[in-house]
Amino acid sequence: MSVSSAPASTTHDVFNQAPPLAPYNVYEADAALREAVEREGGGWGVDRLRDTGELAGSPEAIAHSERAERNEPVLRTHDRYGNRVDEVELDPSWHWLLRQAIERECHGLPWRDPQPGAHVVRAALFMTWSQTNAGVMCPVSMTHAVVPALRESPELAAEWEPRLVKPVYGPDPSGVGVQPGAGAIAGMAMTEKQGGSDVRANTTRAVPTGDGTWEITGHKWFCSYPPCDVFLTLAQTDEGLSCFLIEGPGRDGGQPGFRIQRLKDKLGTRSLPSSEVEFHAVPGRLVGEEGRGVQTIIRMVNHTRLDCLLGSAAAIRWGTAQAVNHARHRSTFGRVLAEQPAMRNVLADLQLESEAATAAALRIARAYDAADAPFRRFATAVSKYWICKRAPQHALEALECLGGNGYVEESGMPRLLRDSPLNSIWEGSGNVAALDVLRALAKEPDGLPAFLAEVELASGANAQLDAHVAKVKDTVLSLAAEGAEPQWQARGLVEDLGLALQGSLLVRNAPPAVSDAFCASRLGGGGHVFGTLPPGIDAEPILARSLQV
Repeated sequence: MSVSSAPASTTHDVFNQAPPLAPYNVYEADAALREAVEREGGGWGVDRLRDTGELAGSPEAIAHSERAERNEPVLRTHDRYGNRVDEVELDPSWHWLLRQAIERECHGLPWRDPQPGAHVVRAALFMTWSQTNAGVMCPVSMTHAVVPALRESPELAAEWEPRLVKPVYGPDPSGVGVQPGAGAIAGMAMTEKQGGSDVRANTTRAVPTGDGTWEITGHKWFCSYPPCDVFLTLAQTDEGLSCFLIEGPGRDGGQPGFRIQRLKDKLGTRSLPSSEVEFHAVPGRLVGEEGRGVQTIIRMVNHTRLDCLLGSAAAIRWGTAQAVNHARHRSTFGRVLAEQPAMRNVLADLQLESEAATAAALRIARAYDAADAPFRRFATAVSKYWICKRAPQHALEALECLGGNGYVEESGMPRLLRDSPLNSIWEGSGNVAALDVLRALAKEPDGLPAFLAEVELASGANAQLDAHVAKVKDTVLSLAAEGAEPQWQARGLVEDLGLALQGSLLVRNAPPAVSDAFCASRLGGGGHVFGTLPPGIDAEPILARSLQV
């Protein structure tokens, strides 16, 4: 009997799989972001954006992000002897990720170097690094946003602002001690379990000590992120709800009355420790006027809301890039997936959403550089609602482009989907954001005219956009009609406002293939899921912009 010398066939050949999207330059690969940075006055920051983009898309950064997500934070309330310590143990990769964001000034650039376009460059930095890990951007955002609130009390601002804007991360890279000359990180502890967004229902109490400080006692349902150096918090005084600055348990010597009760077991951003805390006579210092805590904290909230829409725009961009990369390398039914008409419709639609979100985000960021407060306030509220609402739908469709490959953790798509609802919830969920727009309509008469003036810069350039803007104006007028219920119509109105701004920006600035497709699909009564672009859309120039690597 003869024995065959032919090698045994293998059962595990790996082929027809998309390669990882790494290394790639997150900034350079994004045509819409590059163009928006130049258009909105941030051209001077391109070199630092390229540098950040290169690191953000590197295998090293991706490995750190995956490790930080895998090794979730651990709370240590007591040491081995029973002493209260209130420490949060974080993976070294978390510190690496946060250090890069701080050193690249994602947290303080406009305050430390307030030249024209600084908010635009900072917004693009924020969007670029967010695509590496969304969790670390929470303390980055809060540290950036706390500065305008602290300026309500010049003495506190003089003491803390120089540290808060320093591009030096505290923990030493060796893992031992604190770096010399390190800056500070700021957090927030606002909401309580009985109130949520209704902060006026807070029961935390502040009592004056007689030496200019206050003792604060109460419970906070959400505190992010507990290792911060300082926090803004709200507490009731005899004059009403007031804003206070307190130092955290991680400060030298700690705050023994600042007790971390537990870390939240969250849907997403699992690398980020969010917590419930109790204050037991924690020393605090008044920020702004007593009894005007909401008015003071709104100065911080306006900036964190901007970061919500920036973070969602970044998530939309990252999902688009991953879907396009997969489709360009995967073959099915005899053709590359990206050549299949059904998939091209989906991919082009995903790219349109990214173009629109990026254009609106960077235009609004410019409003924080310029003295156009009415537009800034109104547009932030509108786009915080709309862009953040679109992110989960977009993430779901981007995941589906990868099929089963996108359903496994290694792809990163499940993390994108889990993280995607956060920005719509944080700093005011959908209803709160929509009601904020109604409030602005009633109490800030300059907001809507400033917003419409921006939108109407594209007047006459696209018939569908013109018709949409006319519809928006009719809706606003109808809210004042007898028997109208504005809250019932709030979400629909804000959606239409958000689409009007995006459409106008694209009509004025994007290639015609992009703006025409956007208006035809979003303003022309088309489908409500991605991949329903109408016939006649030229997908090729849209897809050519989607991932330029």
